[in-house]
Amino acid sequence: MKYELYYWPSSQGRGEFVRLALEEAGADYIDIARRSAAGREAVARMLAARRSATPPFAPPILKAGNVVVSHAANILQFLGPRLRLAPKAEAGRLWVHGLQLTMTDFVKEVHDTHHPIATSRYYEEQKKEAKLYTREFLKIRAPKYLGYFEDVLRRNGGKHLAGRSLTYVDLSLFQIVTGMRYAFPKTMKKLEKDIPLSVKLRDAVAARPNIKAYLASPRRIDFNENGIFRNYPELEK
Repeated sequence: MKYELYYWPSSQGRGEFVRLALEEAGADYIDIARRSAAGREAVARMLAARRSATPPFAPPILKAGNVVVSHAANILQFLGPRLRLAPKAEAGRLWVHGLQLTMTDFVKEVHDTHHPIATSRYYEEQKKEAKLYTREFLKIRAPKYLGYFEDVLRRNGGKHLAGRSLTYVDLSLFQIVTGMRYAFPKTMKKLEKDIPLSVKLRDAVAARPNIKAYLASPRRIDFNENGIFRNYPELEK
């Protein structure tokens, strides 16, 4: 199966959670928007295809043969068994899907640190509100989410979030910890003292052969201020 991933070409965004799974599995896929200069238009055309009875609302979108799946968590639920990155039992698959949905909630709150009012407005138009939002996020919400994943890791033996082998939620936690380090380095330096298992998992994922090769390749988009995890130093003051 050759997969087609539709996501914007200039940021990691929510598409990165899907890319990590495809890269870890060594899957045959095309990152459509990064294939050519016309990539962005290809994503736009996919979104404009309203003739379908099940049109996607927004990327990421995955095309697998005649199957089209949207939403990062939904795509990972679809890919997990096919890439051997999900438990075999239904109960286990539902558990990792629930964990991914919790990560989706967390990612939404990370996004709101720089766009607390509206995504249609520039960050510079809502800096005051962003500072207020981020203060509470870093004080209460980030420790709560990261503490939860740390507890799940501890209860499961410390190496993986679910089961005894790598699943896609381990890859997603890698992305979250790495992204938080980029966006809020001062805060994470403090918080990481309370989440040693998550940090250890993050480092273990980074060292996996396929992921290590991906991170060193041009396929990995650098963190930047177009994505979800953005580094605005004034938000940590």
